[in-house]
Amino acid sequence: MEVVTCGRFLQQDGVGRFVYGRSYLANPRAVELEKFELPLRPGTFETARLGGIFGSLRDASPDAWGRRVIERQLGRSDLSEVDFLLNSPEDRAGALSFGMSTTPPAPVHQFNKVLRLDLLLEEARRVEQDLPLSGLQVSDLVNPGSSMGGARPKNVVEDDEGLWVAKFPARGDRWNNAAVEAGMLKLASECGLRSAASKRTHVAGQDVLLVRRFDRERTKRGYLRHRMVSALTVLRADENPQDRSKWSYLLLADELKRWVGNPDQDLHELFSRMVFNALISNIDDHPRNHALIAVGPAWSLSPAYDLNPIPQASEERHLAMEVGSAQHRRATRQNLLSECGRFRLSKEAATHVIDTMKTIVSTRWRDAVRACGGTEADVRAIERAFDCEGFEYTRYGV
Repeated sequence: MEVVTCGRFLQQDGVGRFVYGRSYLANPRAVELEKFELPLRPGTFETARLGGIFGSLRDASPDAWGRRVIERQLGRSDLSEVDFLLNSPEDRAGALSFGMSTTPPAPVHQFNKVLRLDLLLEEARRVEQDLPLSGLQVSDLVNPGSSMGGARPKNVVEDDEGLWVAKFPARGDRWNNAAVEAGMLKLASECGLRSAASKRTHVAGQDVLLVRRFDRERTKRGYLRHRMVSALTVLRADENPQDRSKWSYLLLADELKRWVGNPDQDLHELFSRMVFNALISNIDDHPRNHALIAVGPAWSLSPAYDLNPIPQASEERHLAMEVGSAQHRRATRQNLLSECGRFRLSKEAATHVIDTMKTIVSTRWRDAVRACGGTEADVRAIERAFDCEGFEYTRYGV
């Protein structure tokens, strides 16, 4: 794996400026950071969006958990986005690296091992509970991990199979999150979705979920890093829930037609994921939880990740992103079908997808959770996320 300098970024007074280096542009293997905002060409690119941070750079920044760890390590709470980029681990999500010099940072060769999970789990607990860290040697093990995982305590670890994001139990968990999320990834695969590989391990009396990093490819010379951007970047959206005007499966489907190498395949996949999220009440399906990845020059939809059922008291469900024109974010069959043409599916084909997945989810979700270590108590805790009567509601009633 070779790390090369691709360009220079400057943020000043809320405006960001980026320019590709001449040597990078002359490199026959050069690729763009993002397809439309930072195309591969000479000249200075400017943005005032997101406080002057280009979307692909924001995607390389740590998530909420990583920011919390960095603030603890540095003893500061006034860090800027550039500070987070410069102080986050070199093995961040995607293929970008950051530094103050024209010489690129060295590739990462050493990773925390799965056998150290007990130490990582304990240190993560200390960070979560605002307790003093137990010492430099262990504190250095707390790797904030990827930018795609939200606020759950996590770390990047390695075993003989490759790199994994270890997702630890969190305070306030109402069920065994490792078993349930692993079960949902398994269930998604049974429904024909491309879901991230995962496995559950037991550490210090608690279950930890390991999700394989799909932005890394193991080779004899080390790990190849694949480019990755979130749906937030693809949609040119803000992650503030108060401004979700662009949080839309429909708009994302339109963008896939411009971004990816095989639109028909990825549009069908996106529609199926939207249906799956509706059927398991995954109402945390915001644009950070969807991504594109580029293994080579072409972009494609990444494997599905962060699939978590969220039980609701009401029979009416609303996803985080717009589902259809009929009822906006409402998770109903009618709404899912209302714009199926945007996904290049006929109403008959889309109905078949919904019917097939609804049967699989309804009959298999309990066994999927149990197969991944879930108990009967876990099954009972999440059962109101499934078989929701409101899924068949129409605009004017049942």
